[in-house]
Amino acid sequence: MTRAALQDVVAYLDTLLEIRATPDYPQAVNGLQLANAGQVTSVAAAVDFSSAAVDGAIAAGADLLLVHHGMFWGGLEPLTGHRYQRLQRLVTSGVAVYAAHLPLDRHAQLGNAVLLAGELGLQPSGEFARFKTIHAGVRGDSDIPTARLFERAQRFAASHGGTARISPIADGHHTRSWAICTGSGASAETMGEAAEMGVDTLIVGEGPHWTAVAASESRTAIIYAGHYATETLGVRALAAHIAQKFGLSSTFLQLPTGL
Repeated sequence: MTRAALQDVVAYLDTLLEIRATPDYPQAVNGLQLANAGQVTSVAAAVDFSSAAVDGAIAAGADLLLVHHGMFWGGLEPLTGHRYQRLQRLVTSGVAVYAAHLPLDRHAQLGNAVLLAGELGLQPSGEFARFKTIHAGVRGDSDIPTARLFERAQRFAASHGGTARISPIADGHHTRSWAICTGSGASAETMGEAAEMGVDTLIVGEGPHWTAVAASESRTAIIYAGHYATETLGVRALAAHIAQKFGLSSTFLQLPTGL
């Protein structure tokens, strides 16, 4: 059985993802969130830290759990009830936890945004979704009927535990300039940025109801490909990459949220 030192895996991940240089929301706490005794033989990946993800990682024999939404995503919470129980199971089973939120969204090869573009047959040519000093998404040009692009999104979402939807569009709507921001990507900020750039189709995971109304008014299409589905890509790719790099095994835990 191949073993790697946890500190070596963490150092590699921190550098690969530019953890320290990437701003994020306070609750993201990117990087190693829980250590173990110091060894890694198998990696499990999940979109969300949850009791199901903890149990899945333990059942798979993993000693490192990679997640997109980490242990502290809900903010400060008492370690009681199910929170205590899942932490106890992690410690008892020797499973470390590593989280990567915006550092993974934005990564040029393993990121959610660039991988979703590839899934939809799109080629990125620029950045999108400004957040402080970084961009969490990508954009590009195309020449495709929006209805056909939506069909691709529907197939993608269905195969990744989600359901795709689209804002009201006029017959014949065509996608010539698109932008992607995965997860909860439809917001006043991304819609304003899309308008500035002349984007006619915004592809996101999800967004508030009002964004579909606003998009219809501006003759923009918003494709909602599922929050969960659009963020399965990065952690799955990252786990496979780490496994190959260090000679480990890896498992992706498919745990859809319905969103």
